Amino acid sequence: MCGIIGIASNKPVSVNIINSLKKLEYRGYDSAGIATLSDGFINEKKCSGRVDELEKILFKTPSNGNIGIGHVRWATHGTPSTINAHPHSTEEVSVVHNGIIENSDELKKKLENRGLAFKSQTDTEVITLLITEALKESNPLNAVFTTIQKLKGSFALGIIFKNFSNIIIGARRGSPLAVGYSEQENFLGSDSYALKSMTNKISYLDDGELCVLTKDRVDFYDTEQKKINKKIHLVSDEDNTSNKGSYKNFMSKEIFEQPIAAKKCISEYIDSLKKDINIYNFPIDPKLINKIILVGCGTAYHSCLVAKYWFEELTNVEVEIDIASEFRYRKIKFNKKNLYIFVSQSGETADTAAALDICKKNNVKTCSIVNVVESTIARNADWVLPIHVGPEIGVASTKAFLGQLIVLYILSLKISSLRNNISSDFYSLSIENLKKIPEKLKKCLETETNIQLMAKEFLKAKGSMFLGRGSSFPIALEGALKLKELSYLHAEGYPAGEMKHGPLALIEEGLPVIVIAPKDKYFEKTLSNMQEVIARGGKIFFITDNKKSLISENIRSGIRVPFLGDLLSPIMLTIPLQLLAYHVALLKGCDIDKPRNLAKSVTVE
Repeated sequence: MCGIIGIASNKPVSVNIINSLKKLEYRGYDSAGIATLSDGFINEKKCSGRVDELEKILFKTPSNGNIGIGHVRWATHGTPSTINAHPHSTEEVSVVHNGIIENSDELKKKLENRGLAFKSQTDTEVITLLITEALKESNPLNAVFTTIQKLKGSFALGIIFKNFSNIIIGARRGSPLAVGYSEQENFLGSDSYALKSMTNKISYLDDGELCVLTKDRVDFYDTEQKKINKKIHLVSDEDNTSNKGSYKNFMSKEIFEQPIAAKKCISEYIDSLKKDINIYNFPIDPKLINKIILVGCGTAYHSCLVAKYWFEELTNVEVEIDIASEFRYRKIKFNKKNLYIFVSQSGETADTAAALDICKKNNVKTCSIVNVVESTIARNADWVLPIHVGPEIGVASTKAFLGQLIVLYILSLKISSLRNNISSDFYSLSIENLKKIPEKLKKCLETETNIQLMAKEFLKAKGSMFLGRGSSFPIALEGALKLKELSYLHAEGYPAGEMKHGPLALIEEGLPVIVIAPKDKYFEKTLSNMQEVIARGGKIFFITDNKKSLISENIRSGIRVPFLGDLLSPIMLTIPLQLLAYHVALLKGCDIDKPRNLAKSVTVE
């Protein structure tokens, strides 16, 4: 969610801090700020709203200094406002913070009882005052160590000091923090993406670790305050996402580059010569897997829901799915013969990372399916399967969801083959069908013109419903989520067969109902459920891969996608739903790349 940047340099840093904050905008935020050290003072500037507003402030009154920190904030404690924006500073210290301090109220009362006053409503200001107090009797490093021992909750911190004008201190517990290296410049960032424009040499702090940056060196310290060495990773500097090209926004770009993304993802896992899936080094022998547990949040959770149908159809392995925020608080019966799979676009999703950490503490085998191979979840899992779709900037996930589905399907195929649950002929045919996905996706994108007409029908609606059966049910959930995220219209996804058990009461004359009905074993049943909606006045929008014409006077609009077999229909049917949400939001004038109240990388609980 929130984003941090810090730069220690031999030249002024404010311009590079602003440019890096712009790269962090995709994380979701409502205010921004910067603090630099110049002429013996902390020069703090911040505002509510976008980084562009902060840039205007700096244009009028520039911030000099070769040391500085910046932040984009997503409000947790305190409303979005200038006073609550980060950094939070005293005369001696300035702090930027990602995460949540769970005992901030308790600490605040103690500080107030000692006569200290607070300016903001945030939990972060507690950290600033604690460090300021500790500095009266200690050096900066000890002051930070002393302070973080008192904190409960999660944090990634960037800290500068008035009287120690050549250093930035970083600290991490729960929230990600990266360090970047360059000649006569070193960097602190909440993720590697913010640092890529300045360096491709990155290290990652682990929980409890601190770092001290100057322009010439970086020192790392463990939880015992002992110096340690950290591995330097060379991250890819390929980045074609910073330019929208001819597209109106990143989301439309990412929707339409899905055929290319799918091709890249599939080519990474399919050996065309051997006609095999090149997934190896399983943490558990696939033949000995007792159960597969899939864990994710939001869109990633929906990909897990689809994968459950695939694993159950293709293998004889028992499968469970769980929402990460629920998993971490349940009394789980761990089993070392189970494989625990964690799905996350960013690889930094706090709830998913915490669930993975619980599994690690219980010594069970874990797999991560992520888009960012340098992320916390990727580094902590026993086994990583990247989705290879490239950086995704739009907050509402599109191509990353596609990549998650493809990798999960490929994994289910490989496990079923190794367990001899499917025939070699079926395995070969399935691999051939996978190769057809990119071209079929291009055909799916050709539905945009009809989708644009459908979108107009949603502008006066007070809500909508998405219905599906089998693996189309999770796609209905995802379609409803996309519409909610982007257009702020109420939308619900339901199993079509559940309509008569309650949700049918919501159907009224003219309510838009999207029926997702591939030509599978549920098809006729779904048509029957659709008739229940028609009888009560619902306005039907029908999406199918059935080659036969099904448009009638009872169907307001119909969309047909290419048929690629029952198992792959969720991938095909997803595209029209993404386009629908996009065009409804576009007609409503919504901020498509940055929906209100939402963040790309959800790094708080």
